[in-house]
Amino acid sequence: MSRHEEPRITDPQRLRALAHPLRAELLDVLRIEGQATATRCAELTGESVASCSFHLRMLAKYGYIEPAEQQGREKPWRLAIHSFTATADFEDQASIYALREVATLAIDQAAQRVREWLARGPEEPLEWIQASTISTSVFWATAEELAEVSQALSELTDRFKARNADPSLRPAGARVARLLGAITVDPERPDSSHGDHGDQGASS
Repeated sequence: MSRHEEPRITDPQRLRALAHPLRAELLDVLRIEGQATATRCAELTGESVASCSFHLRMLAKYGYIEPAEQQGREKPWRLAIHSFTATADFEDQASIYALREVATLAIDQAAQRVREWLARGPEEPLEWIQASTISTSVFWATAEELAEVSQALSELTDRFKARNADPSLRPAGARVARLLGAITVDPERPDSSHGDHGDQGASS
């Protein structure tokens, strides 16, 4: 499925269902594990089984996950949609505010993972340290050009997506990697090309 074909989530209630730290973690667990029970989710998140079970049901209520094939007494869950785009209906204030909540949580959690990576860096093999990166850039662009950059950034990891759902596609030695991407725009600034450059030639 191309990014243009991904389900687009704009409904405020469905968006707000994502704006909860544990639910975001649970979705992360299912992306990586393929499927997991509430007990397994509790082991990986450090939360109680009851709490994980409740929030898994909430994610299922809003269509993000679904029951997987039951294995004995175990009741695992899996993703109902492996990839989607959370965005806003920009004519609906509730949708805009809900998206802001989701985005803020995503940034906070991603930044925390970056800090954790930096903290354990000295313990990691050199090849993984050298393969990772933190990069920033400042540039001038039109809205159209910025949209192209955003699209290119979104597509950077598309070729790896199938590996989330199918472990057999993961090469030997592969590890879970994460990309944090954010493109922002500064406030408008005064145009220095037409401003007063000082009292040139003034006498005292």
